[in-house]
Amino acid sequence: MKRLLLAALIIGVAAAGYATGTVEETTRIGISKIVAHPALDAVEQGIQDELAALGYDDIVYDLQNAAGDLTTAAQIAAKFRADRVDIAVGIATPTSQALVGSIHTIPVVFTAVTDPVSAELVPSLAGGGGNVTGFSDLTPVREQIELLAQFGDISAIGHVYSSGEANAVVLANMARAVAAELGIEFVEATVANSAEVRQAAQSIAGRVDVFYVSTDNTVVSALSALIDVATSAGVPVVTADPSSAEEQDVLAAYGFDYYTMGRATGRLIADILEGANPNDIPVQYLTDADDLVLHVNADVAAQLGITLSAAVLEAADQIVENGELRTR
Repeated sequence: MKRLLLAALIIGVAAAGYATGTVEETTRIGISKIVAHPALDAVEQGIQDELAALGYDDIVYDLQNAAGDLTTAAQIAAKFRADRVDIAVGIATPTSQALVGSIHTIPVVFTAVTDPVSAELVPSLAGGGGNVTGFSDLTPVREQIELLAQFGDISAIGHVYSSGEANAVVLANMARAVAAELGIEFVEATVANSAEVRQAAQSIAGRVDVFYVSTDNTVVSALSALIDVATSAGVPVVTADPSSAEEQDVLAAYGFDYYTMGRATGRLIADILEGANPNDIPVQYLTDADDLVLHVNADVAAQLGITLSAAVLEAADQIVENGELRTR
């Protein structure tokens, strides 16, 4: 009888896959982004493509979009904690803050975050975040503001930004300071959500020579509304997000390639999967000049009566002309 019971037990275990080694361990990664727009979508895709290229073909992704809502971001974080994902990834500041506030025993990787210290994601850029580390996308604000001067005589810059998005406030402060140094008036309007972007842009459109849009997820997600207002006023739009510029009629964009940032974030995640301690990893940055992209739209320039200088055209990595995008 004992032999029969033992045989039945062995058969049952084998059927379950444990004795035969047929059960494969899977890695679960939860990714939470604050909104869907080209830059953040590119980060999300880059993460998955890099991990696939590194041979991680057993990953199950839980891809979540908070749709700009902080309550939803908190609910997603709670879901990841309850499901005990192996790594939780926050794309942009608000979703990263939600993850860090909720998850303390699982590695958390943030990416596309402007200032992770002021956002209280980590205590220092040097590391020491416990279970948290990640990538900053601190954009070259000075260079972007200086770029505006390449498109004509600029005396007033219009800037719409989200007062509730920590990264947007940091960037607005930086842009305001640079504008002051350059003797340019900084005309600003704040929004609480993407639905307010159009009205905010309308409130200042008649007082500015150009609109400057930072890597503000709330505003970028409603970029088409801001462009509509600017176009009606005959005012160009220059942004910090080349990814979104490919699908929108902005005059120019200068900033990071967010797909590249996603690939780099994927490599960081792989390091953690291989045993690296997030606490020992300093905040990461894209530092190669090739990671910055200058996008210019000759069609928009012609529509607005702006002549693109030879220097700008020579420096451009992407040029839209006659409705076609050319990449160098």
